[in-house]
Amino acid sequence: MRYAKGHKDDTHNHIVKIAAQIFREEGIEKVGVAAVMQRAGLTVGGFYSHFTSKEELVGEAIGSAADETLRRIFDNSDDGSKTSLKLIVERYLSVAHRDNPGTGCVVAALASELKNRPEETRATVTEKTTEAIECIANRLSSEASVKARMRAAGAIWAVMVGTLQLSRIVPDKELSTQILKDGIANALKIASEMEKSNTK
Repeated sequence: MRYAKGHKDDTHNHIVKIAAQIFREEGIEKVGVAAVMQRAGLTVGGFYSHFTSKEELVGEAIGSAADETLRRIFDNSDDGSKTSLKLIVERYLSVAHRDNPGTGCVVAALASELKNRPEETRATVTEKTTEAIECIANRLSSEASVKARMRAAGAIWAVMVGTLQLSRIVPDKELSTQILKDGIANALKIASEMEKSNTK
């Protein structure tokens, strides 16, 4: 059977998209190749015409998921202006993001597993984490040095990721939502303190 040009690429991307979602929902170790292919509506036998191993799929899925979050959380506003740090933090630490890990931040969803992945996979995580931190740093005071902005941005990103993880662990929804609100305040406080230190 002949397939249209681009069919293999489309199928490859479809598998990656499905894997990115199911890994975030259920975990990397719990999900095998068969489960991914079944969810994608494809046969297991076709997997190796796209990937040499599950780990290769994991790496691509992590990169794809991270790019998705960067677009949704950090992209510019509808009017074309640069998205404010406040809006970025509020988007990330929202109830909707908390309640939908399958389409959310891959670092927050899989941090405990990612630290045990092979070096190449963790390199992808490092690259995407750096991109997120740079996006935050670009919203901080231009009066500060690049190094200072990156350090503050790293702290803000750590607060964001840690807060989201904790909010998902807590079963009490009221407490969970308060954790999100406090996380927003704490992340923005870091930025505010940097502004103050540069106006003295």
